[in-house]
Amino acid sequence: MERLVVRHYVYPAFLSDHPASLTFSDQYAFRPTGSTTAALIWIFHSITQLLSQHEYVIVIGLDFSKAFDTVRHCALLNKFALLDLPDNVYNWLVEFFRGHSHCTRYAGQTSDLVDISASIVQGSAIGPASYALWSVDDKSRHNVLMISLYQFLYVLSGAT
Repeated sequence: MERLVVRHYVYPAFLSDHPASLTFSDQYAFRPTGSTTAALIWIFHSITQLLSQHEYVIVIGLDFSKAFDTVRHCALLNKFALLDLPDNVYNWLVEFFRGHSHCTRYAGQTSDLVDISASIVQGSAIGPASYALWSVDDKSRHNVLMISLYQFLYVLSGAT
């Protein structure tokens, strides 16, 4: 069901002509034709282009392995509401993110269940598209800072 929702509703809503649709010019993960190879080509192209204009380029790779855990459901659903999605699909997304809980077992003891109001299930079909939508506002405020949301590499260039 997740794959159907993502393929037939979420991806097309990202790219629609609707005024609230979102563009992801620096995003490679959610696109059906996106790949690590395409992201690496973009990064190498950006570095080469910057080196032709600047004395040096610094590439910083960051580990965002826990980034999926920081996504608040209410903020994510507000962004989904901006997309041109049918009401029943939006309602399905609300239900998908509702009702998750967690407990911990340690040394033979199990904690009580606690409701989870943040995180995207990694490995789910909706996960990458949800994270891409949530992070779309993370744009550079400096004109020579480039961000690849797929690889999470920051490319900075120095003045000549």
